[in-house]
Amino acid sequence: MYGNNVSKSYNHTHRTWRPNLIKVKTEIGGTTLTLKMCARCLRSGYVTKKVGTRRQG
Repeated sequence: MYGNNVSKSYNHTHRTWRPNLIKVKTEIGGTTLTLKMCARCLRSGYVTKKVGTRRQG
């Protein structure tokens, strides 16, 4: 998407909207993968985050 920033003095400069990409570790087919996906897709539940468990010694 594209558009304009409009200042208080009504000057226009170009701007773009970019997706909110996040690196997410997920497990697919038994292997751990790091994917870049948008925050909205992550929130919608398309993949589940891989959560590690801490070892206590």
